[in-house]
Amino acid sequence: MSSKIYVGNLPFSVTDSMLRSNFSEFGDVSSAKVMMDRDTGVSKGFGFVEMESAESAQAAIAGLHGAPVQGRSIVVSLARPRDAQKREAPRAGGEFRATKRSDVGYGSGGFGGGRY
Repeated sequence: MSSKIYVGNLPFSVTDSMLRSNFSEFGDVSSAKVMMDRDTGVSKGFGFVEMESAESAQAAIAGLHGAPVQGRSIVVSLARPRDAQKREAPRAGGEFRATKRSDVGYGSGGFGGGRY
């Protein structure tokens, strides 16, 4: 069973291979990924490492949490699952309404829209 680890406060110059090599000292690494901004391609300053065993994950967390990496103290902890309830579900029909009132907004009322 693999254990996923969150690594935060990373310097922007850290790459996937650097992350993998740092964590491989504590055990077998399944994957190491630094999160990148979709538009700019620049690191977001955090990543995830997946270790082969829970024991090696705990050893890596104990050994690397607070360690200085290029002048920054990194944060290492077990990754939490994404919370699906926090993300809002899209509305039916893809509709967006700033308010539930039908008499306010972009109506057919000339310059400025709706009725007041």
